[in-house]
Amino acid sequence: MQAARGTSLSDPTQNHPSRRTGSRARLTGLFAVVALAAYALDLGTKLLAVEKLTGRADVPVVGQLLVLHLTRNPAAAFSTGTRYTVVLTVVAMVAVLVVLHLSRRVGNVGWAVALGLLLAGVSGNLTDRIFRAPGPLHGHVIDFLMLPHWPVFNVADMCINAAAVLILVQAFRGIRLDGSPTADRAAR
Repeated sequence: MQAARGTSLSDPTQNHPSRRTGSRARLTGLFAVVALAAYALDLGTKLLAVEKLTGRADVPVVGQLLVLHLTRNPAAAFSTGTRYTVVLTVVAMVAVLVVLHLSRRVGNVGWAVALGLLLAGVSGNLTDRIFRAPGPLHGHVIDFLMLPHWPVFNVADMCINAAAVLILVQAFRGIRLDGSPTADRAAR
């Protein structure tokens, strides 16, 4: 009877609730470690950029391919929305809450890493918007990495983009947030 429902007679703990909880705890831990490590890296690099690059000319790292160029960005990507810094800050706050809520349902390593990176990226830029000049909710984001023909960016931006790629990979693989297959993938 158990074998017909997809459980193994030889391993009665296979679908035991404690086994799923242990796996969920490991995934939550992975999510937290990724988020904290990436957030710390973002904050640390921004502190260094402000300390070492303020008042300096651009610093070529790899010729003109990668240049350190300190800028304070009141807007979103590509300098859009410069007059809506407060709105961008509130949207980021909501995004942090949504990611934290979704993280409770993570059932797959890919999703844990993706949401951890997303939380780190959004939180990193949100921290700037709350604590940097010209003041709370109006703060400018510290950007310092410059590529040719691309807006200046930071580690938080890289985390957000990497998270977007991982989320797309999970979607194309047909894996839901909880780790279960989508209907299309299950039918294959």
